[in-house]
Amino acid sequence: MKHLRYFIWLPLTLILLFASSVSADVKLPAVIGDNMVLQQGMKVPIWGMAETGEHVTVTLGSQRITATANDNDYWKVNLNPMEAGGPFEMHIVGNNTITLHNVMVGEVWVCSGQSNMWWPVNRSAIPEYEIAKSKYPMIRLFTVKRQVAGTPQNHAEGEWLECSPLTVGDFSAVGYFFGRELHKTLGIPVGLIHTSWGGTPAEAWTSLPTLKSESDFKPILDRFEQAMKIYPQAKEKYEKQMTRWKQEVKKAKIEGKPEPNQTRQPLGPEHQHRPAGLYNGMIAPVIPYGIKGVIWYQGESNAGRAFQYRKLFKAMIQDWHRSWRQGNFPFLFVQLANYMEIQPQPVDDEWAELREAQLMALALQKTAMAVTIDIGEEDDIHPKNKQEVGRRLSLGALAIAYGHDIEYSGPIYDSMSIEDDKIRLKFKHIDDGLVTKDNEPLKGFAIAGKDHKFFWANAEIDGSELVVWSNQVPKPAAVRYAWAGNPVCNLYNKVGLPASPFRTDNWHGITVDKR
Repeated sequence: MKHLRYFIWLPLTLILLFASSVSADVKLPAVIGDNMVLQQGMKVPIWGMAETGEHVTVTLGSQRITATANDNDYWKVNLNPMEAGGPFEMHIVGNNTITLHNVMVGEVWVCSGQSNMWWPVNRSAIPEYEIAKSKYPMIRLFTVKRQVAGTPQNHAEGEWLECSPLTVGDFSAVGYFFGRELHKTLGIPVGLIHTSWGGTPAEAWTSLPTLKSESDFKPILDRFEQAMKIYPQAKEKYEKQMTRWKQEVKKAKIEGKPEPNQTRQPLGPEHQHRPAGLYNGMIAPVIPYGIKGVIWYQGESNAGRAFQYRKLFKAMIQDWHRSWRQGNFPFLFVQLANYMEIQPQPVDDEWAELREAQLMALALQKTAMAVTIDIGEEDDIHPKNKQEVGRRLSLGALAIAYGHDIEYSGPIYDSMSIEDDKIRLKFKHIDDGLVTKDNEPLKGFAIAGKDHKFFWANAEIDGSELVVWSNQVPKPAAVRYAWAGNPVCNLYNKVGLPASPFRTDNWHGITVDKR
């Protein structure tokens, strides 16, 4: 770990005692350290802190660039674009000298979101096998320590590690399996910056200026403002409840009974749901590190406000683009997997609406979506098959970020037309054609007339299109596919990628007024 990490976490008394001797030292953020991967093919920012006016020189290979610390004690250089390779040593020289070892140049991706991104390799499918086979020294792993902050931070704890059976077990499974696919295909070093927190909403990962810029997000900020007003009383009540809870836990253990549920922490300044709190604490500290793109797995915590998520998710993506100032880098995301009880009849559903909101984000440039509607689990919000999630994300990366001529998406609904008592559907990303899994009849389609009443429908493939109908709906107006939390559905393209859930109507759903 470099000087900055120790400096930040020293007790205040020691900082004051030694301030005169260390104030001139060059300090680095944790994300710049031994074993790191620098992004190839772009100007690479290297930055840190030093005394105002101090000259800092960064040397890597034949490059030698000097910067001067400004009035805020901040300095930054931009290394010229490099080709993939390594290992290298980097020297940072000011009033002190820092040498970074085992530095690689390759591809760098940020892996972020909530618990399905956090979910580690040691809790995914066949963990013992995957961990035993994980010796990839050219893959480097960095996990940002969890922290909530009220303002953008310059630092967060973490360290770069070589990927191996000793280091991969606690790392993001989606991140690792994604990075492994890239490394195998591209044959170059891959750096993965993992920054996630389970059970968190998108607004926590979005900057405050962006949240303030849109009236639809005002209720989010108003809720937090109201929570802050009553926080002292709420905190006191919470602490008393926690004391009782701990006593009840001890009693339950003695009596051999299940532990009672823990009391939820009230929304407040250190809560992980704080608007912009995780952007400030866990994204800002790794900006402006050079990256190729982002993979994102989140949405479960916003499902109750899915209509709002239509704007919020796109705003967050654009927010990160502005913050990094590296252009519209690729942003790849996972559409929510199937989950919950199977419904016998067509229903309105929050998770279906959230998937629709995610689908709409494909309108932004350099985005791709991994559909996972076929690999979830009815009784587990954390499906174990993270290998396939990572693989599908990697297809998007290879196509969008690296220009490979491959099909990277399942069928995406494009348009409809009414033909007497039937509706004809057209799709994008059909590859060589539409198919059903295991050659079974099409499932998961519902159809409705202008009365908005949906009935299960017949559907058949007609060339590169689908035809949908039901004898119960003689004058159809709309079709929905896989429109449920855990739908039974089986439409794929010929490369084996599932179709995204969709609807052809824009009728008000159940989250339209929830903010």
